[in-house]
Amino acid sequence: MFELNAYLPILLMFVVAIVFAVGNVALSQVVGQRKQTRTKLMPYECGKDPVGSARERFSVKFYLIAMIFILFDIELIFLMPWAVVFRTLVTNGLGTLVYVEMMLFVALLLVGYVYVLKKGLFNWSESARREAEAEGRVLAEMDSRRQAQRAPVTRAA
Repeated sequence: MFELNAYLPILLMFVVAIVFAVGNVALSQVVGQRKQTRTKLMPYECGKDPVGSARERFSVKFYLIAMIFILFDIELIFLMPWAVVFRTLVTNGLGTLVYVEMMLFVALLLVGYVYVLKKGLFNWSESARREAEAEGRVLAEMDSRRQAQRAPVTRAA
């Protein structure tokens, strides 16, 4: 039988969440500073300075960081359920097998992490930034050359 009282805690949680969210936004509007600086008004593009054309190519480093993020995110998706049921699996006699399998998985991830570290993907120093900007300029130049070659040539009659 359907009882509304069983769902009251969930309803209360939603009400508290909505009040908290709206309250924080309203409080920041009332109390917060309203200085409009050039940096605040500048669009934000995932850690890349928004300079130049929107059609400009991104550095390969940007995509590699995105893939690494997804890789380690997926690692957590597999690691969390394993950690939750591991004690049950140990009592069923599968503990050693499941542990070895998970350590193999973690070792493969560690190999990937060391590879990325050796490639310098996590190097965010000024020199790495300059290299990435230079790579972006070269890619943009190549792109503009390709577009110039594709442009139709008009002949005077």
